[in-house]
Amino acid sequence: MKVLFALTYYRPHVSGLTIYVERLATALVERGHEVTILTSRHDATLPREDVVDGVRVVRAPVAFRVSKGPVAPSLPVLARRLIAEHDVVSVHLPMFEAAMFAALGRMLRTPVILTYHCDLLLPPGMLNRAIDRTVFASNWAAAKLANGIVAYTDDYANHSRLLRRFKPKIAIVPPPVVMPAPTPEAVNEFQRRHCLEGNTVVGFASRFAAEKGIEHLIQALPALLEPFPNLKVLFAGPYCDVIGEDAYRARLRPAIEALGDRWEFLGTLGREALPAFYGSLDALLMTSVNSTESFGLVQVEAMLCGTPVVATDLPGVRQPVTVTGMGEIVAIADPAALAEGIVKVLSEPARFVRPREEIERLFDIEVTVSAYERLFGKSRDT
Repeated sequence: MKVLFALTYYRPHVSGLTIYVERLATALVERGHEVTILTSRHDATLPREDVVDGVRVVRAPVAFRVSKGPVAPSLPVLARRLIAEHDVVSVHLPMFEAAMFAALGRMLRTPVILTYHCDLLLPPGMLNRAIDRTVFASNWAAAKLANGIVAYTDDYANHSRLLRRFKPKIAIVPPPVVMPAPTPEAVNEFQRRHCLEGNTVVGFASRFAAEKGIEHLIQALPALLEPFPNLKVLFAGPYCDVIGEDAYRARLRPAIEALGDRWEFLGTLGREALPAFYGSLDALLMTSVNSTESFGLVQVEAMLCGTPVVATDLPGVRQPVTVTGMGEIVAIADPAALAEGIVKVLSEPARFVRPREEIERLFDIEVTVSAYERLFGKSRDT
């Protein structure tokens, strides 16, 4: 089967969405399918066309940006040509051009399956509110035209203002999660390199972005340092030059700098370093504050490494902890509740740990890939 994936950003850009598509596309190639990614050339140093892990990547040059969104004038031409060459199109939302992809699929008689990763909610401002409404309208039109829609969980689908309007079209497919178990040697070396011996360590694995609610941990730290005076925070993920987040980072910078060596930015970690990172944490934190977060793949990655999670009570985001019991769910944007949840997990770690095999059964990438194959095949045959 020839599958075309369409999304705004792709690797090396780091987000849950790009990692999701990378894993799914690579797994489909391993099963013998031909896969092409059509995306923006968000970094001008990237080649216009490339093959990565057997996946063909086509990047449309970006003329300019509007808020966080790249504008690529050649995208419609590339989309029409590539859609005609493929058996099915997998469009990953939110995406400004989603309606265009769905309409071209209809016109060219190529089935379109949407995957709805999250709502779009840009930072405050009149321009951003207009962009939010425009993208919502495009995604709504795409959902009307699409052959099917994939959502991560019923919980999120029932609460999303877009997904709940299209329940008959929705298939629930667990996200693709891959994370090797950390070795004791790798964990020890990671802890030595980052001077973690004797510390209680909590961490983030995300972009430094306003929707992640990072300030709420900063506000919770005084309550955490009393029972855990040796507490240290590790932040793994992009934290400089994150698109659209300069003002947010500038606002939090003084408070983070005041923490000194209690807070360490690790940058974007490679695949080989992530198991040791997760294995070095006493808890992973998911402090997101709105529906731009719909699940949080990193929660399951941490759980596969034996690390419990403290997550906010958002639809979808609360599901990994709910189904595994491997952590605490806390109120949204509430530093006191966050501190209380973290203390519970750090004080009784054995209570929140489950066997790796149990987590693997719940989140098996082979189940995810097979579900997509069925959806693609069914849409092509009808």
